[in-house]
Amino acid sequence: MNQNTEADLGETLGELDNGIKFEEEETYTRQSYQGSVTPKAIKWTIKYSGGLVKNEKQANYVLLTFVVLAIAVSSFLFFGGSNGKVEIKAPVGNKVIYSPN
Repeated sequence: MNQNTEADLGETLGELDNGIKFEEEETYTRQSYQGSVTPKAIKWTIKYSGGLVKNEKQANYVLLTFVVLAIAVSSFLFFGGSNGKVEIKAPVGNKVIYSPN
């Protein structure tokens, strides 16, 4: 019975190989990527600079400078503003009650 199964399987596969027809391959044209897409932040910087920023490279430098300044100011306010000591001043005539710690 094992031989019949193999023979039937072989005949079936042979029929499949002979009965398969492939369609011709379609050729797809690749769209070329021409030009670069300018980000909106750069377009906005060029538009609202009042003529100071003339191209994308200058806009990149302006935005990079803005980010560096924003990080520096934020770091100063977060880390260096008070040096760990907070001084509370009460109006004249009022007492300040401090915690035991």
